[in-house]
Amino acid sequence: MSNQKPAAVVLAGGLGTRMKSDTPKHFHQILGRRMVDWVVAAARALDADPLVVVTSPQGVAQFDGIETAVQAEPRGTGDALAAARQAFGDVAGDLLVLSGDAPVVSPNLLRELLDTHRREGAAATILSFRPRDPRDYGRVIRGGNGSVRAIVEAGDASPDELAVDEVNSSIYVFAADRLWPALEQLDTTNEQGELYLTDAVRALVENGDHVAAYVAPDPVEAEGVNTRAELAAAGAALRDRINHEHMLAGVTIVDPQTTWIEPDVEIEPDAEIHPFTVVRGKSKISAGAVVGPHAVVVDAEIGPGAAVGPFCYLRPGTHLEGGTKAGTFVEIKNSRIGAGAKVPHLSYIGDADVGEETNIGAGAITANYRPELGAGKFRTSIGRNVHTASHNVFVAPITIGDNAWVAAGSVVTKNVPPGALAIARSHQVNKEGYGDRKR
Repeated sequence: MSNQKPAAVVLAGGLGTRMKSDTPKHFHQILGRRMVDWVVAAARALDADPLVVVTSPQGVAQFDGIETAVQAEPRGTGDALAAARQAFGDVAGDLLVLSGDAPVVSPNLLRELLDTHRREGAAATILSFRPRDPRDYGRVIRGGNGSVRAIVEAGDASPDELAVDEVNSSIYVFAADRLWPALEQLDTTNEQGELYLTDAVRALVENGDHVAAYVAPDPVEAEGVNTRAELAAAGAALRDRINHEHMLAGVTIVDPQTTWIEPDVEIEPDAEIHPFTVVRGKSKISAGAVVGPHAVVVDAEIGPGAAVGPFCYLRPGTHLEGGTKAGTFVEIKNSRIGAGAKVPHLSYIGDADVGEETNIGAGAITANYRPELGAGKFRTSIGRNVHTASHNVFVAPITIGDNAWVAAGSVVTKNVPPGALAIARSHQVNKEGYGDRKR
């Protein structure tokens, strides 16, 4: 493939009424990214320059840091591309046109499309595919020599044309200097009364230009998303791709179909992920760590050899150092758990620092919210080799010294010196005969 960088435009101006949502279609989330962000990421992987997103007037504010062009009214794909014309200035080379509702498209597939376009010397090259059900996709009509003769929208197609199984993905490469004149020839004489980008392909053919098509080897990559069902299918495809890459890199994923890992997560080889685990954001999992089953990890760091779960929730800002344990029905947030320390079960640890080799007994809570002391959350500091017991509450701000002990059932409100035993509970009193009197 040539090292020449393409220009790229992502069409993301439609509302997507079939999603039946107040959220525009392209902004629906898949694995921690909006649908359109997956497409933008694929274009960036090709070093596309310039890269422009076409959006509605309401959508401009949703693309901070990305150059945008505004389609004032939803008048079709041809009109959307024309709205970006000024942003490309005198670009005359390859212009990659991407659909913002095709989140599964990969950089490798786009490279193959560009290769085909350059090898064929085409004025335009279509990314086509053969789905199991062609549905409402435009049919790709080829001539006798294999070149594209037309793209016919399903609503305008004859029965013979509807029988064609090769369809248009709405992803293209154009020679920019051939595209702009073709856009000027578009009109609205079609079923939808819109300016179709597919008619620009027809105009190129009528002008004698060569139009090629590259058939996607995996049709899933070329599928667009128009409904919630298709959104779920795209999410599953991206999940499988991410998990496959981690497994090839040396990560054990016991059940890939029930494991959801977002794209910015980092996992070292020899980590082990068990079923029904979700890892989100910029989480990091070190070698030898075992996570799950039924764990949720969000923007957290898990150190070497740490054990997480089952049924554990690590929230943002959690850092588990090497050899730690965060066990069953444990929630940890914005806390550092020192090497070898254990929070085995039934505990909430928030805004805390727990020292090395400390053991947190069952049912522990750090009470980090003290409105009488002012705004914000307060921290709990628990030293090294501390032994807490069942049903302790640590009322922050508070410090528990190294080698200290805390008695069961204690609500600790004062600092505990190193090596001390803290007892903060009422004495037991038995009232003889109380039950008989109540009867």
